[in-house]
Amino acid sequence: MQNLALRNPATGNNAIRDRVDQKLFNAVCSRSLVYNTCWEDPAVDRKALRIQPDDRMLVITSAGCNVLDYALLAPERIFAIDANPRQSALLELKIAGIRHLEFDDFFKVFGKGHHARFHTLYRNALRPHLGEFARAYWDEHEHWFCGRDRDTGFYYYGLSGMVARGFRGYLGLRKSLRHAIGALMEAKDLDEQRRIYDLEVQSLLWTRDVNWMLSRQSTMTLLGVPHPQRKEVQRQHKGGVAGFVREAIEYVFRSLPVRTNYFWMLYLRGHYLPECCPGYLSQSGFTALKSGLVDGIEVHTSTVTDFLHGGERRISKYVLLDHMDWMSSVYPEALQEEWDAIAAASAPGARVIFRSAHHSPSYLSDVMIEGRPMKDHLHFHDGLAMALAPLDRVHTYAGFHIADMPA
Repeated sequence: MQNLALRNPATGNNAIRDRVDQKLFNAVCSRSLVYNTCWEDPAVDRKALRIQPDDRMLVITSAGCNVLDYALLAPERIFAIDANPRQSALLELKIAGIRHLEFDDFFKVFGKGHHARFHTLYRNALRPHLGEFARAYWDEHEHWFCGRDRDTGFYYYGLSGMVARGFRGYLGLRKSLRHAIGALMEAKDLDEQRRIYDLEVQSLLWTRDVNWMLSRQSTMTLLGVPHPQRKEVQRQHKGGVAGFVREAIEYVFRSLPVRTNYFWMLYLRGHYLPECCPGYLSQSGFTALKSGLVDGIEVHTSTVTDFLHGGERRISKYVLLDHMDWMSSVYPEALQEEWDAIAAASAPGARVIFRSAHHSPSYLSDVMIEGRPMKDHLHFHDGLAMALAPLDRVHTYAGFHIADMPA
């Protein structure tokens, strides 16, 4: 999800609670690193995007993991865009590490999330190659990587890391649940995995306390989910947010192999494994990026609109994550402006992918492109999206959308 501080949203008939929730979201997310890892599956994105050597891509940065994954397919250029400079700073740090560290050190930093010599590595090999904001940010936060073990490493920092740390602490108090989840992570096949989940994990995990916590906007804020997106989930799922999350997690752990699901395993373990990690953390991926593919990435701290107004044209692939959910609710004029810019900057037939808390979000009708609703102006590949959605190892979005601009 893209982290953008909202610009003076219109109050209108907004409920007082909504305004309070939005102020909390703005206050927290505008000052924090929200995502320490990406929560969108690039394996699904690759199939949807069909990246080619002449592609010029605009990708919302988030934690930068997927930007690096797409770079492995060697498009001409990837413009990594995020309005939160802390997310840009994280991608800058990863790019500096690829260029100036050896693989073993790089994996300790971003795979394990901690390195005994990080202070020295950072000061000598990484810091000199960072921009001004990134340098100042990591000067203040380098201790995130200096922990002595996985329980004190990078992936328990940032807002989403705080939630992971809280859940790990909860498991420390619920030893039976901790052991059951440990067995689940070691399952040898899908049948064993499903059996362990059904018989050992399910009844222990979904307690009243867990359901209550998942229903709080404060928890959603730490995960980078603003109240408009939470309300979309509540409107379409009879179990509310907690019911939606439970349904998503049960699908993941009953229907998809857990041993290769590095998204969920990261926050259960606190670190990646060499055999269960994003592509940029593999030996081959790191080598390919270091050999020159990383040079195709440009990092920009900017909104999508401001970047496109800055002169870049002929973008052929867009990865917009789910930021339109909240923009359409609290600042619809800005979303319309963004799509005006996208329409002007796109190559003929440019492909756009985005995710949503709703399978058919209202902005598909509300946003106009050249005088027509978005749903009519773009060519949507609903069949392809429906075929790919069940393969998504994260599985926390109700809607996955693939569309082309007119040729």
